[in-house]
Order: sequence, then structure tokens, then C-alpha cells
Amino acid sequence: MNRRVMAGGIGLAAAMLIGVPAGTAAPARHWTLSPPGVTAKAGATPQADVALSTDGRLTLSVRRGGTTVLEPSALGAVTAHGDFTAHLQLAGITSRRVQESYETTTGKRRHHEVDAAETTLHLRGAGGQPMDVVVRVSADGVAYRYVFTGPSYVTVVREASEFAVPPSADSFLLPYDNGRSDYESIHAHKPLSAQDPVEYGYPALFHVGDTWLSVLESDVNGNYGGSRLALDPSSRHLGLVLPDPTETAKGPLTTPWRAMIVGDLATVTGSDLVTDLASPSKVADTSWIKPGVGAWSWWAQGTGDLALQKKYVDYAAKQGWAYNLVDSGWDASWIPELVKYASERHVGIWLWVRWQTIDTDSERERLFKQYRDWGAVGLKIDFIESDGQDRMRWYDAVLAASAKYHLMLNFHGAPIPRGLQRTWPQVMSVEAVKGAEGIKPKPGKEPYPVEHYLTLPFTRNLTGSMDFTPETFSAVRPTSDGGELALSVVFESGVQHFADSPESYAKHPVAERFLRQVPTVWDDTKLVTGDPGKLAVLARRSGADWYLGALAGGDLSRVSAGLGFLPPGGWLAEVYGDGADGQLVRTTQRVDPGGALAVPVARNGGFAARLCPAPPGATSCG
Repeated sequence: MNRRVMAGGIGLAAAMLIGVPAGTAAPARHWTLSPPGVTAKAGATPQADVALSTDGRLTLSVRRGGTTVLEPSALGAVTAHGDFTAHLQLAGITSRRVQESYETTTGKRRHHEVDAAETTLHLRGAGGQPMDVVVRVSADGVAYRYVFTGPSYVTVVREASEFAVPPSADSFLLPYDNGRSDYESIHAHKPLSAQDPVEYGYPALFHVGDTWLSVLESDVNGNYGGSRLALDPSSRHLGLVLPDPTETAKGPLTTPWRAMIVGDLATVTGSDLVTDLASPSKVADTSWIKPGVGAWSWWAQGTGDLALQKKYVDYAAKQGWAYNLVDSGWDASWIPELVKYASERHVGIWLWVRWQTIDTDSERERLFKQYRDWGAVGLKIDFIESDGQDRMRWYDAVLAASAKYHLMLNFHGAPIPRGLQRTWPQVMSVEAVKGAEGIKPKPGKEPYPVEHYLTLPFTRNLTGSMDFTPETFSAVRPTSDGGELALSVVFESGVQHFADSPESYAKHPVAERFLRQVPTVWDDTKLVTGDPGKLAVLARRSGADWYLGALAGGDLSRVSAGLGFLPPGGWLAEVYGDGADGQLVRTTQRVDPGGALAVPVARNGGFAARLCPAPPGATSCG
């Protein structure tokens, strides 16, 4: 029996399919699910095919046009009260169209529109216990989750969920460090068939024919741990692995979304699916939440004393940066004086804390009130290092308390964000990346491969803001100065910590000029051109101005960025790129919408640019 869900599942809600009596073999069933307003034959958007076999096993496959990006993959779970992986019977189907608008304080853009078709299969396990499978399909992806309506407490032992990506697919997978859970590895890039049969973290990126696929997770909270993937050595399927022996919560229990962004590379890079699927904001008044650039002494000169921190506050004020982060080693005796000194210069102070010091309600109440009474605006919370359910419950408590005391947050040594920044908009960033902390200038230190930098915009940054702490010109790095400057646009983070010293920046006055201007919050983001591991050119809009960040690996001598994203009118481009002598140079030129900006680059080089509407004769964007 076939059913097709068109726009919002129109016509399906009235066609309820009732399960057959227990012990009776059910006929195989199949449903094709499409985004709203899209026919099943459309090629530019994903289609989901859900099948229920004669022995009651549920599978999901996904295709885009003629390309199958996910072959039939098992769905279901085993719980303490029943096995929902086989002998499932269909009790009915409901559907609805999901249309939402929401705002975020960070991300690829601040305003978001959701339009998706959601179909719920109401199933019964072998013992008659209910499980719902909710499948959502939009123009940029497919997602599903499980809902257990009983008993009063639900314990999930394991999920059967898997992702049968074609083994021939090109893949970018992040080896998962089970001891740290901090996502600070370098992606393994090879065909899926050649990847090691180990565990991997999200997002996982695949290239199948003409289509890109990103597998990730959304809407995790204290009811469930954050999962990961394990590559089976025999089937080569990626199975979902839970972080704990069991996940237990008060019923009804709704699991996180298992999500897949599907489309061309521009669609995948620009997708908001991870926040579209997340729970709505729990913070009504966001007026106190202000993204911005931060100075940070720890990378170059340590935390030091009050005098050093005042020096970094002075530099932040000179650059027009909003914040100064005081990392591990600060002394409570001088923080109030520092906050007052910074406030007089319109600079806010962030404080580093270790997660164990705020592990109880009483600690959070006492310390968060203290930090706020001092006048701190945010906290960098470190060494979280777990995806487990207990740690997710800790997150729930910390997020609620920080909202109460108006403290912005940045998590380090932490798992990836999974739509967190929609639900809790005070989260400015999360590390969860092998960032600049690992390339401080030390004897014998090797730079990261440039491919690492060129993979992150298409992988880690898809799941939320990323505190890489770039602009480290004194680092052991593969990038040219132009390529390093481009990271301020290529990498998205609600709070961008530019990590080098004032002395180092003083040697790069052209970079200082651009870093005084570049925003950290965006109204839109577009991939201009890219090839994961090789090339990334992104355009981000702030108000009327657009900013370009371009980084190219290898010996490419010139990078060309198409300007089709610009609206009509006269435009001026201020370009900050690699000069012939290896130093940064600033040039200006008139550009036209629909034209291109071609810029010479050095090895592993790039450029940053600001494009502004400008009348004839203008020589600067201001």
C-alpha cells in the first residue's frame, strides 16, 4: 500500500490506516514524503521514503532527484518496556504543515523561516505498546525522532537508527574521542568504504553524485544524551550510538531529532535545519544579549595580573571591540576593579570558570549572583567533556541560571551545539573544534593542515557557532596573512575571540583596520563557491554591507568570487589580501552586481573584503 505526503501531508490526515490484529502478517507499506509544495518528481529538494516491511521493520531512505543519498536504513529503538525494532504494526498516520518564524542572536542569519511537512506514524510494538515516529521533510533536509507516550518513566536501551550512506560516497568524518568528548580532532577525508570502523562525531559530511549530505542531531536536552555514529565494519552503515548504557526520563519521552541536510553544497552550507528543529527560545527578553568581538590574553601572554588585563581592555577599547575575556588564573580580589576600569571604556568582561565549580543549584545561585554583582557580562565554562545525559541535565540547569542572571555563555572543552542557540540565545559560542589553542608558537610545533581550516565551514560550523579563536598571526599556521584574516568571516561565532597580542596586531596594521570593522552577527550568509578541504568563499551580510572571506589551499594564484548576491546599485569593495612581499595590502575597486571579484592570493592564501553601497567617487566604506 503506497501513500504520498504532498504539501503539509494534504489528503493523508483523513486516510488513517489501522493496524491488523496481533499475530496477523501485515502487508508491506510504503510512503513517499515531500516538502510542502513539492511534487515527488522534483529534483532539487529531498524526498523521504518510509517503508514498513511484512515482518514489521521500519526503514527510511532519502533521495534527491535521481540520486539516493541514504539507502534503506533501520529505524526503531529497544526500551525497557518493549522492543520497537521489529513486529511493528501501524495504528494510524497524522500529518501537519509546520510553518514558523523565529529569531536568533547568532548564526548564519538572525531571522529564520520554517516550512516543513511533518508526518507521524503511530505504531504498536509486539506487546501493543505505542511508539510514534515523527518524520519532517523540508526543502533542505529530512529529520525524524521517536516519541514514547508511556509508561510513566521511559528507559531507552538502544536505538536501531542507522544511516546507510552509499559506501562509494566521499566522506568527511570526525573521529570521536570517547575519553574527552570535546570534538577536537581533524576530519578524516576519504571514501566511506575506506574509513576506519570506529566512532565518529557530528556533523558527518558526504558527497554522493550531485548531492551533499550532512548528518547531525538537534534538540538535545536533559531527557536524553547526545549521540554519535559508529561505522559497522561489515555493513558499512553508520549506526547511532548512545553515550550511556540507558537513557531514562519521565514519560512521555521525545528523543532528539536525527537530521540530514540534503542539497547542493550551497544549500547544505547555508542551512538552518539544526535550529529549525530545536525547541523555541526560553528567553523572552534578549535585549541584554549582545554578540561581539573579544580580546583574549591567555593565548599569547597568559592571564597574568590586573595590569595585563587592563592592557587588553585598552586594546579592545582602541579597536572598538566589545569584550575582554579573562581566562583561567584570575583573582577575585582584582576583578571588581577590572570590571569598573573596562566599563568606563565601554568594554565588557567575560570570566573563565571550570564546570565543576557550578555543579549544584546552590553553587550556581551563589556564584552567578556574585559574577553579575561584579558586573561581568558572560562566562567561558570549560572542561565539560561529556555528551552523557547527566551532563545534558547540567546544561539545562546552567542555561536556566545564566538566563536568570543575564550572563552570556561560551562553552569550551565541550560537545557540539545541537540547536542550542535557538532555545537559549545567550549561548554565544562553543569550542568543540581543534582550534588555535593547539598552534601556539612553541619549538617543534607543527601547523595544522590547511585542509582542516577548509573543512570546518562545511562540517563543524553547520551545527552552531564555533569559537576557533582565529586571527593568530604569530601562530604556527599554514595560512598566509590574507588567509588568516579571512577566517574572521569564514568562521561564524557570536563572540569572536581574536587571540593574538596587541604587539602582534600592531605589526599588521592592515589587519587591524579590517578587524575593527568586521561584525560577529549576520543578517544572511551565502556560499559563493567552495570545495570542502580545498576552497571556501563565504559572503555574509550585516545591514546593507556584505563581507567576503576567502581561503584557498595549495598554490592557487587567484580566487574569484562571483557577486551575484549583491542587489542592484553601485558598490565599492575594500579588499584586504596577500601582497607580493607577503604582507597584507588594502585595495579598493568599484564592482557590479552579477560581476566577479578576482583577487591574487599566496600559497594557502586568501582575502577578506567589505562591500558597501557607494556613490561614484567614494574611496572607503567608512
